[in-house]
Amino acid sequence: MSRGVISWISGPVLHARAEGPFGLREAVRVGPQALLGEVVRLDGDTIVVQVYEDTTGLRPGVEVVGDGQPLAIHLGPGLLGRIFDGLLRPLSGLDSAHVAPGMRRAPPGVFDFEPLAAVGDVLAAGQPFGQVRGASGRLQRCIVPPDASGSVQGIAGAGSRGESDVVCTLRGPGGASRELTMGHDWPVRVPRPVRARLPAGAPLVTGQRILDSLFPVALGGKAAIPGGFGTGKTVLLEALAKGCNADVIVYLGCGERGNELAGVLEEFPTLTDPRSGGPLMDRTVVIANTSNMPVAAREASIYSAATVAEYFRDQGLDVALMADSTSRWAEALREVSGRFGELPGEGGYPAYLSSRLADFYERAAVVETLAGGRGSVTLIGAISPPSGDFSEPVTSHTKRYVRAYWALDVKRAQARFYPAVHPLQSYAEDARGFAPWWAEQGNGDWLKLRRRFLTLLDEQAHLERMARIIGKDALPVRQQLTLFCAELINEAFLRQSAFSEIDRVCSPQRQAAMMRLIGKFIDLADAAVNAGVHPEQLARLATLRPLQRMGEDVADTALERLAELEARLDREFADLTSPAANANITPEAPHATER
Repeated sequence: MSRGVISWISGPVLHARAEGPFGLREAVRVGPQALLGEVVRLDGDTIVVQVYEDTTGLRPGVEVVGDGQPLAIHLGPGLLGRIFDGLLRPLSGLDSAHVAPGMRRAPPGVFDFEPLAAVGDVLAAGQPFGQVRGASGRLQRCIVPPDASGSVQGIAGAGSRGESDVVCTLRGPGGASRELTMGHDWPVRVPRPVRARLPAGAPLVTGQRILDSLFPVALGGKAAIPGGFGTGKTVLLEALAKGCNADVIVYLGCGERGNELAGVLEEFPTLTDPRSGGPLMDRTVVIANTSNMPVAAREASIYSAATVAEYFRDQGLDVALMADSTSRWAEALREVSGRFGELPGEGGYPAYLSSRLADFYERAAVVETLAGGRGSVTLIGAISPPSGDFSEPVTSHTKRYVRAYWALDVKRAQARFYPAVHPLQSYAEDARGFAPWWAEQGNGDWLKLRRRFLTLLDEQAHLERMARIIGKDALPVRQQLTLFCAELINEAFLRQSAFSEIDRVCSPQRQAAMMRLIGKFIDLADAAVNAGVHPEQLARLATLRPLQRMGEDVADTALERLAELEARLDREFADLTSPAANANITPEAPHATER
């Protein structure tokens, strides 16, 4: 065991004179309280350590002891339904309100173990050898660690077992025995190995229409949500956590204000999972690292969350990781880098900011697991650019590594338009590949409708600038129709209420039906204008109001009401364009722009 003595300390960073061999990224214990730290630099007989806990009271001369292993967290059946800090130490189920100094992991729990292997079976890395009923009540698999394999020498029978009890013994290829418990440790900065990375073939269904239908992210993909203060990043991430179709949700509050995370911690345990009808926390792991917690732990929390997500991925599950926000993580990098005495780069961030972001986002993938199953990790990171400046380093570097970019707009948020995703600043690079998936959901024209919606919204942005100068009524009829149809897309489709029991989550089938219905309205309106109908008459149609409110009025279980609305729409347009109706239309004087 290596030892050292502190020679200099500043905040979470200390220098120590080494009295034995230390390794880079080795976990260490500092002082009489055994505070958790990590070696980040080796310089001759001096080591530089960043400490993940409050260093108040430490001084030169205090002992530093190495663990001989890299910084790791414990992965096991006690994760789901729990709340942890950035180093996976429990914040729920404790007698005290704070994590005790030097605490490494949650106290081992007791679970009902059921073996899935027998003596003599040969188990490869990642294969399940048992299953347990976790703390959340959900059935979870106990898997062989990625660095172990062999034939089963002994395995525990069904019954109640402690999490730290040996339940399986393997004889490896070299004859050495390996004892397995229900869980195992894994270094947070090392991605868990897989057999192969697979191409994405389906989107992550978020339940938010503007994201699923216009800017979808692949299941196993990566997305960014940049937005200034008050644009609704946290609310949108919470909505995604509540409504997405992932098997497991890992929600990371990284450096956010305590009152925001307090709301999450209070609300999540009370929510009902729309998929199972049980508590949402049964498939959720919350990692909370608020802005007043040690800054170095904030830097490590994002890797802890990724490692937890990969652990469930290796069980053959689809996992969604929501990180709120990567800007606060980057600020922690900047602060610790300054204490290291490193030269600052762009915006004061360290020069390795870009590579650290790449390391994080590249842990998203659809994979073939070591056991031969299929699992995925989808990463969604919020960004809080100062003053809403999307050209700042964190946002600009992140754009290089994500495939979906959901830009939140201050003006839409101020207009109480939620989600405040700007349709002209956002994009999804994988969208074209999801056309076959949407065809299976009953929307074979999805790609054409998506392109039409975005084209109308783009034309609206250009025409509104002109309308502010000369007035909307002075525009040609065709341009008035464009503004009318684009506004319908915004109100009837893109706006979605997080407070509505019906509209907070929208299924792909309902999204497809709504897109088709709006597309048909646009076609009928275009034909009516060609027949001489003025856009003002379209605004007086009786079906317009139900069309605008169909998101909040028509539930996923009542899609036949959309078919009824479509039939009413056909009748009203037929009446509007009939010869009798056209005879009552008074020709209007041509506009100045048409003369």
